[in-house]
Amino acid sequence: MRDTGPRAARVGVVAGGVGEKDSERTIGPDYARAPEYDPAPDVPRGTLRSFVMDSRDSRIYPGIRRIENEVTARRDAYGNRIAAQAHEQSEAEPYLRTVWVYVPALIGRDRPAPFLVAQDGPLYVNHLPRVLDTLIAARRVPPLVAILVASGGGDAQGSQRGLEYDTLSGTYSDFIETEVLPRVRESAGVTLTDDPDGRAVMGVSSGAACAFTMAWFHPERYRRVLSYSGTYVNQQSPPNPESPRGAWEYHATLIPNAGKKPLRVWLEVGEKDLHHDDPEETWHNWPLANRRMAAALAAKGYDYRFTFSLGGRHADPRVLEQTFPEALEWLWHGYSPATA
Repeated sequence: MRDTGPRAARVGVVAGGVGEKDSERTIGPDYARAPEYDPAPDVPRGTLRSFVMDSRDSRIYPGIRRIENEVTARRDAYGNRIAAQAHEQSEAEPYLRTVWVYVPALIGRDRPAPFLVAQDGPLYVNHLPRVLDTLIAARRVPPLVAILVASGGGDAQGSQRGLEYDTLSGTYSDFIETEVLPRVRESAGVTLTDDPDGRAVMGVSSGAACAFTMAWFHPERYRRVLSYSGTYVNQQSPPNPESPRGAWEYHATLIPNAGKKPLRVWLEVGEKDLHHDDPEETWHNWPLANRRMAAALAAKGYDYRFTFSLGGRHADPRVLEQTFPEALEWLWHGYSPATA
């Protein structure tokens, strides 16, 4: 992988389109909000509605919360929380989860709609609909439904959010497929495509790692991944012997040792992202992990773009506000609705 560090040349967006070259680039350290956040008055506006899911109705995630005790607080020599067994770090507790559904004004009713599933849904409620209104009206992305899913709460090891987002398995994808999407269809009155090329996932931090996990374990469901400050580090809990270093295994072993999957992946990480000075043996350095993700994807010939943000911090809103519209456009480049 070529140098994308602070001394690397800054590469701008290809004028007039998203471009397929420049798979790796450096931006910053100054950032400006993209104009797509402010739709023109004549741009058709989509609708945003929501519903609430009670975990007591879930077969997959009935709900947990982290127990704060000496077991779950235990750390190794590098300061990483040591993954405890499930019964040592969590206890049952139900939760309520809100799901928002954006339906574009220009949606076609003659065929199933493409869609985007976003983790940590509340992060996007106030701006994703505006950006999509602009992009859809300009035909830079297809008329797509956006499904903004809140996590079950908490953070990191032992929490419901950590269980959902940091676990390397197909379980969360199964939850979305069998419990969330049926409610979306019912509440929004939309037909969602079964074509994996018309299904995208995205997230920030652990939500980004979760998005990649959804596509990695179920590429027959999802083919397009958008990742900001992805948590491709050792944060999985409870422990799993098949992936002992959690999402660090993606770039260390899983991607290199597997055949190429039909995925299109957009990655971003900040120069000052979490644990940026930590040595490799911590398995907990966010910039290093994302660089390694880009290198692993490149080595396998994946369609990917990696953006390194000078001065950028974890889930930096300045970076998101500058790059989000073009990231969405790149993500959906080449999409053609299935005719069958």
